[in-house]
Amino acid sequence: MPPPDARIVSSRLAIQHTEDELIAFDSAGPIYRCRRDDPAALRLAAVQLSQLGLAPTRDIAAAVGISRQRVHVHLKRYAEQGIAAVVGQTRRPKTPHRLTEALQVEAQRLLDDGWPVSRVAQQVGVCNGTVRLAIQRGRLHQRFKPRMGRPSKNRVPEPVDGESAAPEMPRHDEEPSSPGQRAHEDQTGEQGVAVKRWLERVLARTGNLVEAAPVFCAAQAIPSAGVMLALPWLLGQGLIDVPKSVFFRLRNGFYGLSTVLLTLAFMGLLRVRNPEQLKRRAPGEFGLLLGLDRVPEVKTLRRKLAELGLRGQASTLQQRFAERWVEGNPEQLGFFYLDGHVRVYNGRKHSLPKHHVQKRGRPMPGTQDFFVNDARAEPLFVVTAPATEGLLRMMEEQLLPEIRNLLADPTRRVTIVFDREGWSPEAFLRFRDLGFDVLSYRKGHQSTWQARFFHELVEIVDGHKVVYWLAERQVKLSNGLPVREVRRLTDNGHQTAVITTNQQMTTFEVAHRMFSRWRQENFFRYMRHEFDLDHMCTYAVEGADPERLVTNPERAQLDKEMKTKREQLDRIVGRRMHLKPGAKLRVEQRSLDEDQVDEWIKAREHELACLKPKRDALPKEIPLGQILDDGQVVQLERERKILTDLVKMVAYRAESEMARCLAPAFKRHEDEARQLLQSVYQATADLLPDTAAGTLTVRFHGLSTPRATRALSDLCNIANATPIRYPGTPLRLRYEAPECRVE
Repeated sequence: MPPPDARIVSSRLAIQHTEDELIAFDSAGPIYRCRRDDPAALRLAAVQLSQLGLAPTRDIAAAVGISRQRVHVHLKRYAEQGIAAVVGQTRRPKTPHRLTEALQVEAQRLLDDGWPVSRVAQQVGVCNGTVRLAIQRGRLHQRFKPRMGRPSKNRVPEPVDGESAAPEMPRHDEEPSSPGQRAHEDQTGEQGVAVKRWLERVLARTGNLVEAAPVFCAAQAIPSAGVMLALPWLLGQGLIDVPKSVFFRLRNGFYGLSTVLLTLAFMGLLRVRNPEQLKRRAPGEFGLLLGLDRVPEVKTLRRKLAELGLRGQASTLQQRFAERWVEGNPEQLGFFYLDGHVRVYNGRKHSLPKHHVQKRGRPMPGTQDFFVNDARAEPLFVVTAPATEGLLRMMEEQLLPEIRNLLADPTRRVTIVFDREGWSPEAFLRFRDLGFDVLSYRKGHQSTWQARFFHELVEIVDGHKVVYWLAERQVKLSNGLPVREVRRLTDNGHQTAVITTNQQMTTFEVAHRMFSRWRQENFFRYMRHEFDLDHMCTYAVEGADPERLVTNPERAQLDKEMKTKREQLDRIVGRRMHLKPGAKLRVEQRSLDEDQVDEWIKAREHELACLKPKRDALPKEIPLGQILDDGQVVQLERERKILTDLVKMVAYRAESEMARCLAPAFKRHEDEARQLLQSVYQATADLLPDTAAGTLTVRFHGLSTPRATRALSDLCNIANATPIRYPGTPLRLRYEAPECRVE
């Protein structure tokens, strides 16, 4: 290994800059040594190291401190004239010819007075780069860097050694960097855009680094740093703890499990809808939020997700998350909302089952996910149907057993709420025996109740006045199951019928719980629009069960043919009844008289009579393996989809908790809170670490209105009340909101 302070140029070359010397190392040890103030020796070093092919010429030039163009010039001279042409005298002036000694004195005086580089350069009559180059080479010294904005000319400089300083406010570890400084450093990185921790990346590439630890540097005006305010709520939902209990860690590399999870969660809250949209963000600025030099690249993030998917622990992770959420909110477990959501597959390579897409109004290929939400419509878990299974079948086979496993008391009765898709009186009877009450809309045509049976019921729910006109009766379903039927009368006279087997709820609660299904519908809509729930994180497929029964395509084709012939026959029979004597009828591009029409009708009836036994002889369902080859019986990969959906659910639940914290500040917090939180996430803030105090301060710059800034201040106070440390560091998070005038 080279010395710790050596610069890794390539896997075969490292260069160390001591106070007086430049030393080059290869895998065996030092191979070249020269003084740093000897330009001829430095030129020779660049030429010889490049000739040996130890690293690219560009990287060698940057490490030695010579421009790449000059190195190529010296390489050409070396090839044509030998070493003498390289170590000979150069024609460059030995002393600065632009920033002369007199100008240096004037420039140093202005810098000591606190002038910025641009004003100093303008005053002495040189360009900005000349002054900056002089500062880099040590000919000029900038006593301090301005903290924010444009510094004043009369600002008092920092005291030099031996001088006493007046008492001042406590300072952080270092002066915060400005956006311009960070942008310049990111774009001029020698190993890539915003790549600064190159030694750790070399160790990670050789497998000698478990993961890069977060290290924070003071920085000003970081865009979207407001998302850091969501960290206490994200960690409270188990974003880091739960996955670590399942995956422990990723294999050795620069980006670890915590970094990947935080990246995905921040992406969700910032509405970065998929990994490809990370290209629109400055990687270095996003990396500051992670305590790293830059955010993972798209291919790196996808590779990490693939690594997690190969472990096959997505179902276990989902179960751990659901158990944690259930333990944290046991009061929300009396009701569970169940509904399905279709994720459309737009690819053409694979043949997938079709599902009816309500927003499109037609069947489309894809997968159907069934979500289970608690009483507040917060998501608990999601189950993907193997093929075209409906809600009723999924409830009996997977959803209800999973709900029962989550309950601490196996004998506790809970109520499941769903729409008409799950209607089945026989299933309701089985659910009752299993300890589940049902709450759903009544299916089928029902007689109208008289208006005199309805009564006005008024209650306050979540601070809002709710008025229903309701009536209730005890009825029996087709199988004799006794249920309560509650109807709501609307202003236009429509009656909405609701049935339930729960005998404990009041009439008002039955109606309110049923009509609160709009919260789950809004959850789907919000997740689609804001968190891109329909995004296909991967188009990879995995083998499906070839014995799974599907509709027999031959029988389906015969059904379609018989239906077409029957419709045509009925249409011709109807027209034949109104045919006048002697007139002709147009049938199948021919004009037929009465006798010919009758013969055609008899022939068509005979065809239908022959097709019916042929159709009935075919089974309704057959194994999928009889229709497709083994390689074609596939389904979309579920592991990575479940992982990304879980992170989005964590982000949604954290955002919901933050929105509820804004209830005292916003009367219409249900309508306005999430919109405000999106502006908070996108807000600009400073990151100020203080290792002595063990804190990481997030200092906000403020929002667009005083009302929003006051709400931000309330959130900061709530977050500061619970000590939270940034994952992987001993730094406790502190949030500072700007002072806001009182309206």
